[in-house]
Amino acid sequence: MQLEPLVRLDGISKGYGDRQVLRDVYLDLHRGEATSLVGASGSGKSTLISLLAGLSSPDDGHVVFDGATIDGLDDAGRARLRAERIGVVLQSGNLIPFLTASENVDIAGRFGNGDGAPMRETLAELGVADRRDHLPRRMSGGQAQRVAIAVALANDPDLLLADEITGQLDSRTADQVMRTVVEAGRRRRLTVLFVTHDHDLAARADRRLVLEDGRVHER
Repeated sequence: MQLEPLVRLDGISKGYGDRQVLRDVYLDLHRGEATSLVGASGSGKSTLISLLAGLSSPDDGHVVFDGATIDGLDDAGRARLRAERIGVVLQSGNLIPFLTASENVDIAGRFGNGDGAPMRETLAELGVADRRDHLPRRMSGGQAQRVAIAVALANDPDLLLADEITGQLDSRTADQVMRTVVEAGRRRRLTVLFVTHDHDLAARADRRLVLEDGRVHER
């Protein structure tokens, strides 16, 4: 019997001015499942991530997280949900540039519920324990993205969202980083959604989705 999804998009639509980006989207994301989402540039992938993270609200429909509607929460409630139960990794800008890797992870854990894995353990899990005392500018692109993943995992979230995090990396490093995301999710039994333009990277997921003409389709 299929369990209730952790996250449900229930008839979501979203537009900007005269441009309709998402149209009547229905989507379930289940616990412990890694899902990839591909689509052309400007197709609405980042908008979908923003809605799931509670950073924006739909024009129509509802985002349901663990039985409660995110769009029914006020700004403080959505911020609290992100701090305690959602980890977000972006292509760039995740790390505070004047803090070391360990300090970045530590401060993210403090904003969360305090039950996450110890900082050293998280960095070691992602293969960057030797960069714990380094500032972001002293890391390679792949190392910085692994630290950014550690930051997203620091609050021991239920949902991990990754938005085009390999776009500025070479193909080998991109493959290593995406493998890190999927494997970390499986070890921790997280619900993972990662957005990518690369179909080979998308194939690493348990489930593959495509965003076309404002709607999500199974691959």
